[in-house]
Amino acid sequence: MASSPSLIFVQLNEINFDVVREYVARFGDLPHFKHILAEFQAVSTHAEQQYAQLEPWIQWVSMQTGKPFAEHGVFRLGDIVNAPASLVQIFELLESRGLRVGAISPMNARNRLARPAYFVPDPWTDTPSDGTPFSRRVTAMLRQSVNDNAAGRLTLRSKLTIVEVLLRTFDWPHTRLFFRMLREAKSRPWTRALVLDQLIHLLHRALWLRTRPDASFVFLNAGAHLQHHYFFSAEPRDPQRRNPAWYIGYDCDPIRDMLQFYDRVLGDYLALAGAPVRLVVATGLTQVPYDRVKYYYRLRDHAQFLQQAGISFARVLPRMTRDFEIFFDTPGNMAVAQRKLSAMCIQRTGGAMFGDFEPRESSLFLSLTYPGEIADSDVAVGEEGWHLPTLGRHVAFVAIKNGMHDTRGFAFFSPNCQLPHPLPQDIHVARLFDLTCDQFAALRAAREPASVIA
Repeated sequence: MASSPSLIFVQLNEINFDVVREYVARFGDLPHFKHILAEFQAVSTHAEQQYAQLEPWIQWVSMQTGKPFAEHGVFRLGDIVNAPASLVQIFELLESRGLRVGAISPMNARNRLARPAYFVPDPWTDTPSDGTPFSRRVTAMLRQSVNDNAAGRLTLRSKLTIVEVLLRTFDWPHTRLFFRMLREAKSRPWTRALVLDQLIHLLHRALWLRTRPDASFVFLNAGAHLQHHYFFSAEPRDPQRRNPAWYIGYDCDPIRDMLQFYDRVLGDYLALAGAPVRLVVATGLTQVPYDRVKYYYRLRDHAQFLQQAGISFARVLPRMTRDFEIFFDTPGNMAVAQRKLSAMCIQRTGGAMFGDFEPRESSLFLSLTYPGEIADSDVAVGEEGWHLPTLGRHVAFVAIKNGMHDTRGFAFFSPNCQLPHPLPQDIHVARLFDLTCDQFAALRAAREPASVIA
């Protein structure tokens, strides 16, 4: 295995490379994106056709298992932990062939590695880290900071862990950039998501340099977050679909800020790419501008809200943005909870607060689906005269939805990657599993032939 080069797989979640091309042509200040577009081998991907199945936590499971949704069946974020043991991820397959694997925040992935170089799970999936005390602290920090992001809360323990990460990964240019971005976040709130990605990048870069695994995966999500929230503020501006001034200034462009940040990140990995290192950059799927106005809110304190609603539960797990999962001790409590939550609506408009209910064996998955604006003075009402005044104080405004998912995706392989000839131009995202595994010649010869997913 020593003759096989290392591979770094950068998962730039949902980034629209058509927009990247426009920004490269318009501004000319994205040299590393420009290099990738010009020099890397490009593959277009597609995912599922039903919009409900166009979710990143579905597509990344497809990439990580080599199976489309119809075969892996993992529909919700975090549900990979309930998948059968026969659903093998790329991490375990590579390890089983004698390779050392590292991963930082891979979306909807479970840790089943026996001897990882490092493994820090995504903030939403209930799976263990690699077991070192440092990785456990980082995992707890990511979960707390991401799940409380809408409310702007950061605990003392999380702050101390961030300081620890900065000390362990100290590199003056990169650390200085982190603090500069942190200062900018006070006046440019969208930068907070980029700050977290910078922290993840610093951690991944330092761990990779320290351990030099055969294969490493890093997931960066800020770009998806900013496209969802600020696509209407991208250049060129669409006067028919423009974010209101109270939401973001007309002179601001978070999409350009995000691309400039990722350009620096990619520059770090391009500096490593060469004979000993192969680089893959992929998006899973992509986003295009949304076609209507929709507000996103998140409960500030899920447990407190459920208690005020008189709902008996064992625990509650916040998921991404509006989603959460409630666990119960008895089926009866679950049935009562679903009935009460289904009846809740905004008194002013009559619109239902919650939707997308999915009862499970001992839990209830649901979302805060109300699409309109929620004011502090709004009142939530429910069955049997239940009401909650000043509802706006119990929810955190997340965004006005700007971006929607699209089945198309993008993948780029550095020139030293081994790819089939002729190079396929439109493949299911699950095929990235095969193309990634095939970068290891010994692995390719040893493993069983994989089916081609058209």
